Amino acid sequence: MSNAVVVVVLLLLLISLLNQPVLSQNQDQHQHVSITNRLGNGKNMSLHCQSKDNDLGQHNLADGTGFAWDFSVNTWGTTLFYCDLVWEGVQQYHFDAYAFDRDYVRCQTQCLWLISTEGIYGFNGQTGFWEYIYHWPN
Repeated sequence: MSNAVVVVVLLLLLISLLNQPVLSQNQDQHQHVSITNRLGNGKNMSLHCQSKDNDLGQHNLADGTGFAWDFSVNTWGTTLFYCDLVWEGVQQYHFDAYAFDRDYVRCQTQCLWLISTEGIYGFNGQTGFWEYIYHWPN
């Protein structure tokens, strides 16, 4: 074997080994996302969530009800689900319901959201506390 062939084989082996931790870390990592309407006073809201590959459709949520879905994180750690919501106090608001770089550790296996008149609260699985994450525009 020539030196060039040996170098190419070693480089390919090294590249495949470097990719293994990323694959094993994210592979089969299941996530659950839940968004609950807590606007109060019987206020309804409309919610439309999707990713680049999956459109989850439009959902009308009565006060106190929610919408949830499950998915597996992609191998590259770039999974993103985003939502648009509308209610009488907000014409339209766009937010990330699951962004791998923000939520992989924070959410652990569940990303829980509460939509309130103050803004959007997300549950931090590491601390066990609800955090005020998104505020409505003025």
